[in-house]
Amino acid sequence: MTRDFPADFLWGTATAAHQVEGDNHNSDWWRYEHAPGSAALESSGDAIDHYHRYSDDFELLAGMGHSAHRLSVEWARIEPAPGEFSRAAIAHYRTVLETLRATGMRSFVTLNHFTLPAWFAERGGWLSHDALACFDRYCRRILPELGEFMDFACTINEPQMVALHGYLEGYFPPGETNPTLWKRVGRVLLDAHRLAVRAVRDESTADPGLVVQLPLLAPAREDEATQVFMRALRAEVVDLYLDGLTGDPDAGGWLGVQYYRKNWVDPASPILFGTPPPGTRLTQMGWAVHPDGLRDMLHRAAKTGLPLYVTENGIATEDDAERIDYLESHLQAVARARSEGVDVRGYIHWSAFDNFEWAEGYRPKFGLIAVDRDGEFRRVPKPSAYALERVARSGDISALRAHGPVFKQ
Repeated sequence: MTRDFPADFLWGTATAAHQVEGDNHNSDWWRYEHAPGSAALESSGDAIDHYHRYSDDFELLAGMGHSAHRLSVEWARIEPAPGEFSRAAIAHYRTVLETLRATGMRSFVTLNHFTLPAWFAERGGWLSHDALACFDRYCRRILPELGEFMDFACTINEPQMVALHGYLEGYFPPGETNPTLWKRVGRVLLDAHRLAVRAVRDESTADPGLVVQLPLLAPAREDEATQVFMRALRAEVVDLYLDGLTGDPDAGGWLGVQYYRKNWVDPASPILFGTPPPGTRLTQMGWAVHPDGLRDMLHRAAKTGLPLYVTENGIATEDDAERIDYLESHLQAVARARSEGVDVRGYIHWSAFDNFEWAEGYRPKFGLIAVDRDGEFRRVPKPSAYALERVARSGDISALRAHGPVFKQ
């Protein structure tokens, strides 16, 4: 059978602790979800109870031919008060990672995926005077105990989105809309990544890397003001991080590319981005589907000189046939980039399960696997889950459209 991807290419799905575990009471996000007037539409609540069901979930994913899985450990559980570390939480995550290792899947473990301990947020979060020291302390506390079960350590998830959504758009905690602070936070997070890389290398055998969301940005209009604004926004959302990693000894050993959409930048819009052109295919999130953008951003990321992994890519939709279409077009984009010389070594789909999608709550459906949250949290794989399994087992994109039983080697 013809292979679009080599046998050692990694395949898997991703989750994030707050979105799947449930009852993350000590986090800034839990408080944000319950704050009157916040942008959050509902509380995460029990999420999908992955905190207790992780073993069965890992077995389900491994049984679908996945060779990798991305997940996060929750800082708010591990350090519920400044300098006070929960041995029970660390032991829990050690068991989680041991269980994942036993399935044979390789682990991509995110040290910080959006959420912060409430105490850290209350003292100023990433803008507090000792933010970097606190993050370094957390990393160096957990890595000696958890690092041996991490194949890849993702330092910080999407730092530019933390800055953009939380400090300019006001869509994430702390809900700021400050054109100065968002730029400052981005630079702090890049420094936090470098600190974490050093901690990972000092305290573990894991391979550290940053995971960044790289939307394809285009001007909403061709006038000079829009072009200038678009370039300025791209400098903060894309170039700051990719140029900052290029040639840096603390860049890490790889880079995670997370791609979902094309954005038309509009300085006249209060939300920075204009309405997509008429006829543009949109997801439940209102995001424009543009698969060629993934190829473009992989080429851009490759200029860092780092090996690449697609660590998130997916679509929010109730129509699973649309999800299969999305998988096909975006996997073709990855295959084209590889054929053009880009060193892409794996594809991790967002997400494994329908889960809590931050301020949007549970409405958007990104998962390959549905979850009955009104019953016993039963997991129900969708046809797209089996379609991706066929690709993972065969390395052949055309296997997405195969009929009959799942391909077995």
